[in-house]
Amino acid sequence: MSPIRVLAVDDSALMRNMLSAVVNQQPDMEMVGTAPDAFIARELIKQLNPDVLTLDIDMPRMDGLEFLSRLMRLRPMPVVMISSLTTRGSAATLRALEHGAVDFVPKPEHREEDNIARWSQLVIEKIRIAARARLTPPAPTARPLLAGIRVRQQSIIAIGSSTGGTEALRQVLMPLPVSTPGIVIAQHMPAGFTYSFAQRLDSLCQIAVREAQDGEPVLPGTALIAPGDRHMEIIGQDSGYRIRLSDAPAVNRHRPSVDVLFDSVARQASRHASAAILTGMGGDGARGLLHLRQTGAFTLAQSEATCVVFGMPREAIALGAAKKVVDLGDISQCLLDSFAYKSSPKTDSRR
Repeated sequence: MSPIRVLAVDDSALMRNMLSAVVNQQPDMEMVGTAPDAFIARELIKQLNPDVLTLDIDMPRMDGLEFLSRLMRLRPMPVVMISSLTTRGSAATLRALEHGAVDFVPKPEHREEDNIARWSQLVIEKIRIAARARLTPPAPTARPLLAGIRVRQQSIIAIGSSTGGTEALRQVLMPLPVSTPGIVIAQHMPAGFTYSFAQRLDSLCQIAVREAQDGEPVLPGTALIAPGDRHMEIIGQDSGYRIRLSDAPAVNRHRPSVDVLFDSVARQASRHASAAILTGMGGDGARGLLHLRQTGAFTLAQSEATCVVFGMPREAIALGAAKKVVDLGDISQCLLDSFAYKSSPKTDSRR
C-alpha cells in the first residue's frame, strides 16, 4: 500500500518542522512538502497531489479559513486543522469543520517531552483517519423546523459522535422544535472547544444548546454537550434527570466516552430513551447502544453513505445494537417519531 502523502501548511517554521518529523517517522506516511502560506500551498497541491493536508488557521496573506473554503469548492481533499486553543481559535476551528475540514488537532500548549509525544500520536491518528474519510458536501445552513411532539418528563434523547460529528450534530439539532425531549450528547472533543461548539449550535438552533454543568437538570428543548475531557452521565431526579460530570479514567481511550453516557441512560431511562450513534472512528458507544436497546430504548445508527467515518456506527450495527440504520438527514425526524411510537398503548418496550 502506498504511503499517505501529507502536505503541511503553516506559517511557523517550527510547526512545519515538528509536523514533518512526526509524519516521516511513520512507515505508512510521508511529508511530501510544506508551505508557509496559502499561495505556496496552492501551487504545491497542484504539483504534489497530496492525500491529506494539515492546515493552520492564522497565516499571512490569506487565512486558513478562506483558503479552506476555496479549496473545498475547487479541489476537495481531506484537511486536518492545526488549531490554537484560544477562544478565537476554537471558534475558527468550528467554522473550518463547517467548511469541510475532517478534523482538527490543538497546537501543543507545552513543550515537555511527554506532552509532545501525546500530541504527535494524536496528529498521526487524525491523519490516518482523514486519509480514509468520506468527504461530504457542506450541508445547508438552514433546515425546515420539524413539528413538535408531546414531551413526557421521563423522555430523553442520547447522542454519541466523533470524527465528523460536529457537522452531523448540527444537522440533527437544527430542525428540532422546542417541544423536543431533553438531549444529552457525548462528542469526542478536547477541553477548550466544547464551550464554543455549544455556543455555535445554540446560535443556529431553535432548541437551547450549551456545555453541560455538573448537577444541572436535563430539560425539554435543551441539548447538553459533555465538556471536553470530562465524562458525563445522567442520574435520576424526581421524574426527570440531572447531569453528573466526572474525571474518571478514559474509557475506550476517550473522555468523554459515549459508552459512559449511554450506559447511564440505559440504567436511568431505559425504555423512555431514544439514542443515536453518529459518524466516528473506533467502537466507543457501540456496547452502550446495545445496552440501551436491551433495556427497551429506541436505537439508531447513522448510515455508511452519510458518515464521514463509518466506524462507531459500523461497530454498533455489527453488535445488533441499532434498531434502525438511518441517513443523516432523516435522523431528527426518526428520533421524534420514536416518542410517538413509545406513547402507543400497543408498544412493546423490548421491541
